[in-house]
Amino acid sequence: MGIDRSYQTGFGNSFATEAIPGTLPVGRNSPQRVAHGLYAEQLSCTAFTAPRGHNRRSWLYRIRPAAVHGAFARWAQPQFHNRFDEQPVSPEQLRWSPLPMPQAPVDFIEGLYTMAGNGSPAALGGVGVHMYAANRDMAGRYFYNADAELLIVPQAGRLHLATELGALSVEPQQIAVIPRGVRFAVALPDGQARGYVCENFGALLQLPELGPIGANGLANARDFETPHAAYEDVEGEFELIAKFQGHLWRAPIDHSPLDVVAWHGNAAPYRYDLRRFNTIGSISFDHPDPSIFTVLSSASDTPGVANLDFVIFPPRWLVAQDTFRPPWFHRNVASEFMGLVHGAYDAKAEGFAPGGASLHNCMSGHGPDAATFERASQADLSRPDVITDTMAFMFETRAVLCPSAQALAAAHRQRDYPQCWAGLGKRFSPPA
Repeated sequence: MGIDRSYQTGFGNSFATEAIPGTLPVGRNSPQRVAHGLYAEQLSCTAFTAPRGHNRRSWLYRIRPAAVHGAFARWAQPQFHNRFDEQPVSPEQLRWSPLPMPQAPVDFIEGLYTMAGNGSPAALGGVGVHMYAANRDMAGRYFYNADAELLIVPQAGRLHLATELGALSVEPQQIAVIPRGVRFAVALPDGQARGYVCENFGALLQLPELGPIGANGLANARDFETPHAAYEDVEGEFELIAKFQGHLWRAPIDHSPLDVVAWHGNAAPYRYDLRRFNTIGSISFDHPDPSIFTVLSSASDTPGVANLDFVIFPPRWLVAQDTFRPPWFHRNVASEFMGLVHGAYDAKAEGFAPGGASLHNCMSGHGPDAATFERASQADLSRPDVITDTMAFMFETRAVLCPSAQALAAAHRQRDYPQCWAGLGKRFSPPA
């Protein structure tokens, strides 16, 4: 949990890093001749004219330009897609058990499984929600997503993400964000891995404004980590997989595209340890709105309404008095996809396992199950509760999340999930 000197720290910082000293040009971005016979290439993750505070771009100094590869042809991975309008969306609450681990060899890209989504890459808004289960490295295969920024949430097994701009290692209870267009490969140090992925088609993820909280709290900028430059100078018969406008494409490539020797800028992959989140909560009464647990947010064109909020429910103290301490029953104009990374979630007594997921769409009633309600209603509030050994999260979005046909038909879908509220019977007792 200390400072890892192999990473650069800070959120959205402008970094400068080189694997070979003397590579970065001084006083300019694109000199006539780059040191060591490299090529200069700009990676722009926002429009050139985006305001300075929102502009994200980096200059890369690489062995070959990204344009060098063979012709693209369609590549089939039918479980990973953006077909979010395959059938009418039911308002029913949905929940799934963990995605089964594969039996045959499956890498990270082959193991992606679409759960739900809204919007589209063409509309420049919305999200795709996926899960992954994999048991082999992406040996000789590289991937980039031209449609979206990728938020990766491991649940079981570590991931080693070798990217154009350096390497990230993430474990459960950490997250990684890969910018749109950045090429990478995934290795599995533990032999297999499972987790969640959110494609963000909209505005780039940012730290939320803190408002009355003040200058500190929630996710602190200094805890975000970006890799130093590292490169591969490898030739061979490889393949480059691209996701473009909701479809997957494959091109042969005769070298590793992770060949950036130096770079500078603020468009880069990063990781964050969720255990460093500084939780803010009530010390008087009432459970606060879940927005108080926001780690990262993608803004929409409506102030205060997010294209995507990434929210976590980490270990914390509950001390509110004369209060139902777990999350209350509610209906929300936004839609919520929830996952569990570790432990148990305090609003569900059973059925919600690590690696599982639930979907509560716009105005669908949800909240604690019957067993949790009974326990919390009778709890002794003279002492605090300490919520430990847990890490749940939520992808919350302003638009309805349309579940995929495969997620609705999946064998691991819990079709009896709504029954968890069946025990919430009539308690009304009017005065005589």
